[in-house]
Amino acid sequence: MWPLRRRFRTARLEVRGSTFEWGSRTYVMGIINVTPDSFSGDGIGDDPGRAVALAREFETAGADILDLGGESSRPGAEPLQPEEEWRRVLPALEAVRAATDLPLSIDTYHSAVAEAALRAGADIVNDIHGLRADPAMAETVARYGAALVAMHNQRGREFHDVVGDIRAGFSESLGLAEAAGIDLGRIVLDPGFGFGWTPEQNLEMLRRLPELWDVEMPLLVGTSRKSTIGLVLDAPVEERFEGTAASIAASIAAGADIVRVHDVREMVRVARVTDAIVRGNWRQR
Repeated sequence: MWPLRRRFRTARLEVRGSTFEWGSRTYVMGIINVTPDSFSGDGIGDDPGRAVALAREFETAGADILDLGGESSRPGAEPLQPEEEWRRVLPALEAVRAATDLPLSIDTYHSAVAEAALRAGADIVNDIHGLRADPAMAETVARYGAALVAMHNQRGREFHDVVGDIRAGFSESLGLAEAAGIDLGRIVLDPGFGFGWTPEQNLEMLRRLPELWDVEMPLLVGTSRKSTIGLVLDAPVEERFEGTAASIAASIAAGADIVRVHDVREMVRVARVTDAIVRGNWRQR
């Protein structure tokens, strides 16, 4: 079983009273899109009440982390100014923080939004540019002692090889983190499924995920409802449930430690059964 061969630089991560024991099981991050234009059709707009209701639903369903974002990251989406992004996301984040003790992640690549969210009670910064978009982001994460999800984003970058390009991106992000004084034991790496890759390259990424084990850091994979699944199934976004489940199971078998999903209740169950198979883990949460 792959967990017996997997090694980590740091065995665990402590976030707001939650302990993430890497290699013990798969953790589930639930997506709360505080946007009107999410690609997945689940954007709830800037309504704190709807955000709280979804957060409570996800917590009951078994989510380990809640990830709030105010800007759509779909290809072609209009970039937001930081002021507009935090206007959208902060009221929802503050309301969710008051409603749950789960670790909260802010999905942003703007340091100003990250800082405002961390002040409001966020615990994790989920940066789809891996600290490379905003020169102040690394220092902000370090100053607050936040955990970090650093994603490799292939958009606008020359392609050479799927794993080689991911490794190069990880190296850049980790270099920026180390220079800013971020504890590397508080970093999770995301290879960036759906961000600048062809469908074939996305699928290759999942097949070759074990080639990234030697970075000895936890990996997050986010395939939920994405267009590659739609192309494989010839299905619109609302009909990608089974394809998402298959990709989540494959990702876990290939080494994902966290999966980022829209359908929390169902994907928690997928993760538990997959863990029982690949990790021999029958432990109930």
